[in-house]
Amino acid sequence: MSCPVPDVDLGRQLFDRLRDIGFDGRGMTRPSYGREENLAHALFMDTACGYGLEIRRDWASNLFLTLPGRDRNLPAVMTGSHVDTVPCGGNFDGAAGAVAGLLVLCSWVEAGFRPERDTTLIVIRAEESVWFPLSYLGSRTAFGLLDPSALDMPRSDDGVSLRQHMLECGAEPGLCGRAPVLDSAKIDCFVELHIEQGPVLPEAGVPIGIVTGICGSTRYRSIVIHGQYAHSGATPRRFRSDAVMAGASMMVALHDAWKKVEAAGEEMTLTFGVCQTDPGQANFAAVSGRLELVIDIRSRDEVLLERMNALVIEQARRVEADYHVQVDLGERTCSTPAVMDETLQVEARILAAAMGLPVISMPSGAGHDAATFAGQGVPTEMLFVRNANGSHNPDESMEMDDFMHGVRLLERLLRKRAGQLLPRTSAYGWG
Repeated sequence: MSCPVPDVDLGRQLFDRLRDIGFDGRGMTRPSYGREENLAHALFMDTACGYGLEIRRDWASNLFLTLPGRDRNLPAVMTGSHVDTVPCGGNFDGAAGAVAGLLVLCSWVEAGFRPERDTTLIVIRAEESVWFPLSYLGSRTAFGLLDPSALDMPRSDDGVSLRQHMLECGAEPGLCGRAPVLDSAKIDCFVELHIEQGPVLPEAGVPIGIVTGICGSTRYRSIVIHGQYAHSGATPRRFRSDAVMAGASMMVALHDAWKKVEAAGEEMTLTFGVCQTDPGQANFAAVSGRLELVIDIRSRDEVLLERMNALVIEQARRVEADYHVQVDLGERTCSTPAVMDETLQVEARILAAAMGLPVISMPSGAGHDAATFAGQGVPTEMLFVRNANGSHNPDESMEMDDFMHGVRLLERLLRKRAGQLLPRTSAYGWG
């Protein structure tokens, strides 16, 4: 057996093809359970078929690509990520982890390496919850955690139900709650490579991050503040029921609370990603009678998330009284924080040191499917790859050299867990 060497040219080809599939004229749009996500999954199946990997899809159309191990009764090593995007996103969010896992398995086939245990890449459906209002939809289905009632959720762009979208891409939603699903006891570990979606690694000048934990969230996706439309010049302040001013007051109060949380040394983020009046009725000369907004609060501290949620409710009631409006918060959705496996973190740091590869430890402020695996008791780790310009925008900028350093570290970590002793080899260009 030769030492596996992941193929950078294959990686470039896959990213180029994913760009061709998802380009919307400005960025990448591959909607969850949509045509472009389906084409991306087909690309992975076609490539895996060429390397002789086992191909399987579960009832929800999550894709499993496996290199069989010598002992198929041993718990499997798993890696993977998603290939759907937010609207007008970048080409590397999620896709980098799926491509990395495929490069690892293909390099093992090329090198003639057969692991002791099954090693599986899962290309996960519907990670981006902008399309359906549920975090980690695909990985939840993989573990049997989806309530069948969720199948009636409409997709945000077309209003068509999750059930119908599943049927159109060959999934079998009628098996929800009845089909075989992943068993955490049969999974040795799950390792997800992902681009960093913030500025930490570029600022530190380091290519790879070893993730310590993943933030949970509390979200309100459909808040509506109902006021009263009125003439802007003829309505004194004491007579107004101004939805915009009520929303502004609520947002400022929550932002001030965030600053106090940070000053106390606690960790969280707060985002108002949508704030809009009704374009059909709001106008320059009217007090606005309706405001729509969303709230996204994230932290690794569940107690803090609950404390902030209580504050959201408190502020909604306050502005109702102060501004004579009605605040409809809508449904609250949540995800649970996840802690990464300490043993996997140590193993990753040791392997990186043997490669001469600089790394830092860091938390993930964004959510990832890895949190679902960790929540099911699977030893889980994430590897971040340096990426300029953030994420969830068309300007993601991951260098292929950084990506391949991450792939090589992933390959060694998976190979170690799959039961093969690692040879002592030289560094990858780092002094």
